[in-house]
Amino acid sequence: MVEIEKAHESLELLGLKVGSQILEAKLEEAAKKEFTYLTFLSDLLNEELTDRKRRSEETRTKLSKLPHRKTLEEFDYSFQPSIDSRQIKELSTLAFVKRAENVVFLGPPGVGKTHLAVGLGMQALRSGMTSYYITTAQLIADLKKAEQQGKLERRWKVYLKPDLLIVDEVGYMQLDRHSAELLFRLICSRYERGSIVLTSNKYFSEWGELMSDTVIATAILDRLLHHAHVINIRGDSYRIRQRQKSGLMSVPPADIPAMEIPANE
Repeated sequence: MVEIEKAHESLELLGLKVGSQILEAKLEEAAKKEFTYLTFLSDLLNEELTDRKRRSEETRTKLSKLPHRKTLEEFDYSFQPSIDSRQIKELSTLAFVKRAENVVFLGPPGVGKTHLAVGLGMQALRSGMTSYYITTAQLIADLKKAEQQGKLERRWKVYLKPDLLIVDEVGYMQLDRHSAELLFRLICSRYERGSIVLTSNKYFSEWGELMSDTVIATAILDRLLHHAHVINIRGDSYRIRQRQKSGLMSVPPADIPAMEIPANE
């Protein structure tokens, strides 16, 4: 018993709390199955590492601010046939993150842009990377607040540090020139240094009006699209489909016009 107590104490001092908790159970299992000392030690350490990986993923998921935990595996490609599932599968390898490339999802509301963006964020978290999600409105409000408080330089770290930054809903709010300049600075700061996944319901040709400045919009797109995978989703809205199923909407989803990207883009 003294040896067991010493083993528990040593494991606790080394920070191997799970190993300490399951020590007796693993000793009993090792005795029954006649494990070698090496097999027993390896099994004990694997349990500790598995738990640490789980807790690390949970912590990174909480810090990511993702609005939900939908995965790429849950995406319904049959409802959005315009999406090449092979391209999404390739993106799920996260090679684009290692190359500091961007992903841009374009399409009308409700076609699954956010789901795919969050799915990539979840994939990054499962792979041991860090992700951070924010809508455009939240981003601009946060940066302006930090600027007013004289904390802008410190606040930039929140958006520059993650392996994958998800900026959702570009196009749902008109940006004044200063807001556009803040977004431009963010895009520039991560250019060829960190990946951005961005969703938008606007044509690229509309970004000049959206940003209240054609020059800034052009500069943003130049850096954003230099190393980017652009995925245009032409399809129906999931939310409209659900409303139709529930009888709250009589107009069939097929009657809702799909967003198309001009050929010159």
